[in-house]
Amino acid sequence: MSERYATESPDELESAIEAASLAVQRGLLIVLPTDTVYGVGADAFEPDAVASLLEAKGRGRDMPPPVLVSSATTIDALAVKVPGYARALVDAFWPGPLTLVCHQQQSLQWDLGDTRGTVAIRMPDHPVTLEILERTGPLAVSSANRTGMPAATDADQAEDMLGDSVAVIVDGGESPGGQASTIVDVTGSQGRILRRGALSLEALNEVLEPLGATLTDEE
Repeated sequence: MSERYATESPDELESAIEAASLAVQRGLLIVLPTDTVYGVGADAFEPDAVASLLEAKGRGRDMPPPVLVSSATTIDALAVKVPGYARALVDAFWPGPLTLVCHQQQSLQWDLGDTRGTVAIRMPDHPVTLEILERTGPLAVSSANRTGMPAATDADQAEDMLGDSVAVIVDGGESPGGQASTIVDVTGSQGRILRRGALSLEALNEVLEPLGATLTDEE
């Protein structure tokens, strides 16, 4: 059974962040609020924890989770060959609902699944999430739901779907966004939208067009 923590007062928030951080250190799963939808998270550098995350969601290794970070500069610790147009998107939209699929650092000791040498990275725009990430370091985080079900937008929904699989649920109230992040593949000379989400193609290209770059939409 999971333990659920409120975040309404400073003392409650500190207790929630501490409990979540300790659970991650022990290799357990947590549910946390983000600026888009609720997520289920694990230590990105603990393969057994990541495997537990995929199992909890009913996913296979062919659907590796993204990695959330607390600082935009962390992208260079996790990824290589990040093109200039990707850095322009980071400057414009991080923290926020933008996930970038990059070439991963080959020296990283982790196993997120069948990533084909890539890693999906996002810096969320949510104070509770960022405080947890400051304590834990990068987390593998996927939407808090069983595969095929709608993503949880509050702690009740997340608990209904994943309560038996997670150690800690951080209740941050209703998700402010409610829509998943936009995923952009930046491994090539031209970026490609892999999943439409909270950021539109038009908003992204508005940043890139002055640089002589544009994104294509795979959907």
